[in-house]
Amino acid sequence: MNAREERGRRASLRGWGGVGAMAAGCALALASVLLLPLTQSAGDPDDGPPAGAGRVAAGSQARADACADPEKQTLAPSGADGPTIDAIKARQGAKRKLIVGIDQNSYRWGYRNPNTQGAELEGFDIDLAHRIATDILGDRDAVQFRAIPTNQRIPAIEDGRVDMVVRTMTIACDRLSDVAFSAPYFKTGQQVLAPKSSSITGYDDSLADRRICTATGSTAYTKLSQDKQNGRLPSTTDISVTVPNQLDCLVQLQLGTVDAVVTDGALAASQAAQDPTVELKGAAFTTEYYGVAMKKDADDLVRRVNRVLVDYRADGWQRSYDAWLSATLGKDAAPSRPPAPEYLRTS
Repeated sequence: MNAREERGRRASLRGWGGVGAMAAGCALALASVLLLPLTQSAGDPDDGPPAGAGRVAAGSQARADACADPEKQTLAPSGADGPTIDAIKARQGAKRKLIVGIDQNSYRWGYRNPNTQGAELEGFDIDLAHRIATDILGDRDAVQFRAIPTNQRIPAIEDGRVDMVVRTMTIACDRLSDVAFSAPYFKTGQQVLAPKSSSITGYDDSLADRRICTATGSTAYTKLSQDKQNGRLPSTTDISVTVPNQLDCLVQLQLGTVDAVVTDGALAASQAAQDPTVELKGAAFTTEYYGVAMKKDADDLVRRVNRVLVDYRADGWQRSYDAWLSATLGKDAAPSRPPAPEYLRTS
């Protein structure tokens, strides 16, 4: 059976997974601003990196064109306030909230749980956003979530629609020209997601004559584009299908209009959990790290988030992993834990 016939067969066998994913995609289009409560006690201010927080190297933040290890291009932790945090705290009344860009359709990362009253936002990224907002404003209700599509993460930061993005966002060299990142809070890698019945075996020659879906502006598309140019990916692989939101790729796969999806393995595992007819094919073929993205000149906010992450890795990260991700990624969290952070000190 060729690739086109296989797509046609799958299109005629759409199941509950396709319907559910399309419904989730529609829900995203309807979402604009979401509010959820938050509570935890704020930590004591700390003007410098805590002991054991990670290594600090002298220098300034690297330019993207000179970047080799993007996950290390961040600032040393600090609990001190600065102009960005002062502006957040100066918001009055009901507007005194940290505004966080998130996803509401990534299962177990940031999604609306229909089994809760009011279909509350839950997930691994949501937990982290709560922790950051608590540290800065000390109030469980002081966080405003804004659902944004994959291709709007950077524009939302640059336009000031959000203070930060906590949305399975890979720390990448080309993105350092546009935004600043925290230290990494999760380790993953690109993988292939395809129907269980597919003859695709992974990121290899089995992708020849296949149509692949990626999200617009994603590191997955960048990787595929580069590999087509350097010959690592078969020249007949079609990577022209891109969508605004990563979940839309799962819909395309279920409709039979594409043969496979390439995305972060952590996200792909959650998508496979939503639809039992698809599975991960082959091992991860990149190493990537998720970070919290903020405005490039928001140094005080970057430092503050990095301080929160020091505490969160020690107390909170594992509980959140166990609650949300162990079912899809396994009980052993070691492969997903980011390395000990390394920081740059601005001169």
